[in-house]
Amino acid sequence: MIDDIKSDAEKKMKKSLEALNSAFNKIRTGRAHPSILDSVMVDYYGVETPLKQVASINVEDNRTLAVSPWEKPMLPKVEKAIMSSDLGLNPANNGDVIRVPMPMLTEETRKEMVKQAKADAEHGRVSIRNARRDANSMLKELLKEKEINEDEERRGEEDIQKLTDRYIAEVDQQLKSKEEDLMAV
Repeated sequence: MIDDIKSDAEKKMKKSLEALNSAFNKIRTGRAHPSILDSVMVDYYGVETPLKQVASINVEDNRTLAVSPWEKPMLPKVEKAIMSSDLGLNPANNGDVIRVPMPMLTEETRKEMVKQAKADAEHGRVSIRNARRDANSMLKELLKEKEINEDEERRGEEDIQKLTDRYIAEVDQQLKSKEEDLMAV
């Protein structure tokens, strides 16, 4: 019973970490990386479809992505979708391939992105703490119903706290790595 509560809490904490990774992937670092375009949706014959399902995305050099739609008539739609995304990118279409240059980041932009990364990390920490709170309240409920004793409850809370500490340390590590990535020129 306690193991179920712990595994449930761990699943929630893992999902929080995955959500943080997804949020961090949306923050561009000035280097070209295909995951930057993960959030771009293209109108594919009337259906909103992720860009990576209608085109191949390759890194040409450190600052340029090459987007090649599978179907040639999709070129203008893909270009428009990239332009209208909130990523601040300006694609160039040469008739076969869409090149997406990554603009240089100014110091001010970098600092804003670091602020965004810190806010995302704090959301991740809060989510992990919420999972801990839920698990601890389930343990207290079991104790109240006399399904477990106080020692088992205390041991369960300690295990859940260790899990929480481990996942929060992981969030801090990812934030540190993202900050270094953003501030590198």
